[in-house]
Amino acid sequence: MPLAVKRRDSAQVSAAPHFAECLLAVHAFMVKQDAASAPARLTQIKRDLREMKTLLAWSPASGRPARFLRPNSAQASLRLAALQLLAQSSGLPHLREYVIGSYVVLYAHSDTEVVLLSLKHHRQLTHITLQ
Repeated sequence: MPLAVKRRDSAQVSAAPHFAECLLAVHAFMVKQDAASAPARLTQIKRDLREMKTLLAWSPASGRPARFLRPNSAQASLRLAALQLLAQSSGLPHLREYVIGSYVVLYAHSDTEVVLLSLKHHRQLTHITLQ
């Protein structure tokens, strides 16, 4: 007799209100690098974000543990504590990062919800949400 596989419900994936500002900052950075190719590169990032959202809906813990979870300074420890408190109070206790090419998406999640918090180039020191 075959075993029935229970289908897991998808997690709800959304973006924090300021995530759109992150996309604008990414676009501005791309324009400074190469204005002619910026629109195509932004279109690709948006396509990759849609694919990421589909994956995170299916498996919210797909990203890597957020690298800033190992702070190296008192200032970084304070930023981390504030962000963890905010995430936990929202019912999203886990912080992870998802890498898209040269960009890193910071997100908070539970088993049933994912919120995209920030998008940054890998060379930036901090996410906008942490500044």
